Amino acid sequence: MKIEKTIPLLRIFDVDKAKEFYIDWLGFKEDWSHQFEENTPYYIQISREELTFHLTEHVGDCSPVAKVFINCTDIESFFQELQAKPYKYYRPSIEEAFWDARIINLIDPFGNKLLFNEYHKS
Repeated sequence: MKIEKTIPLLRIFDVDKAKEFYIDWLGFKEDWSHQFEENTPYYIQISREELTFHLTEHVGDCSPVAKVFINCTDIESFFQELQAKPYKYYRPSIEEAFWDARIINLIDPFGNKLLFNEYHKS
């Protein structure tokens, strides 16, 4: 077996609020969405570069309030991108982590935590 990619599922409760956070602010794009019929929960795939998430309104797909650790490079550019288009519900900062890295901690509108991590170069 060869594992090709891991795609975290994150529980959401409002697809429009999720799109405002992930697409409008964080710069993800919607790859596709699915709804069995009108007035049923959404299931959508979003991505940004090599990072893909499945966002689901379906009860039982996953537990609310997850945390995803995301290794990245050039965290400063990402931070500047976020600062250039402020999100009214969140003002992140870059922090120094005790594990010799710079991080940005974000929490989506549903309590899911995203930790963007850039290790210091030795």
